[in-house]
Amino acid sequence: MTADGYEALEEELKRLKTTERPEIIKAIGAAREHGDISENAEYHAARERQSFIEGRLAELEDVISRADVIDPKALSGKVVRFGATVKLADEDTDEKSTYQIVGSHESDAAKGKLSITSPLARALIGKSAGESAEVNAPGGGKSYEIIRVQFK
Repeated sequence: MTADGYEALEEELKRLKTTERPEIIKAIGAAREHGDISENAEYHAARERQSFIEGRLAELEDVISRADVIDPKALSGKVVRFGATVKLADEDTDEKSTYQIVGSHESDAAKGKLSITSPLARALIGKSAGESAEVNAPGGGKSYEIIRVQFK
C-alpha cells in the first residue's frame, strides 16, 4: 500500500481505539442501568456496535502489521506499476480520466484511487504511454489509451 493509505488506516485505528471504543463502553453501561437487558434495544444496539468496532480493530491491526508500504515518489519509469498515476483516454468517447494504482484497502475510484486488483489496473500493469489497454468490464469491453504515466 502507499504511505497515504497506511496513514489513513493508522488514523482510523487510533480513532476507533481512543474515541469510539470508550464511547460504546459508556453507552453499554448506560443501557445496563435502564434495567432488564434482555428486552433493552439500546443495550443490544450498543453491543452490536461494539462487536463491529472490535472486528474492525482486529482487521486494521492485521492489515497494518502485514503492510508493505511503498512511496510512489521514490519510484520512476514509464511503465505502469503499483503507485503509478496514469492518465487515460477512453478510445470510444475520448473522455479522459486519471487514476493512481493503489492497494485494495485504500482504493476509491471516485477519488481516482484504483485497486491493483481491479480489472482496469490489471489491464494497465506493464504498459507504457501510447499503448492501449483492453478491459472486459461488466458493461462490455472497453479500450483505453495510456496518455501519461507518472510517479508522484
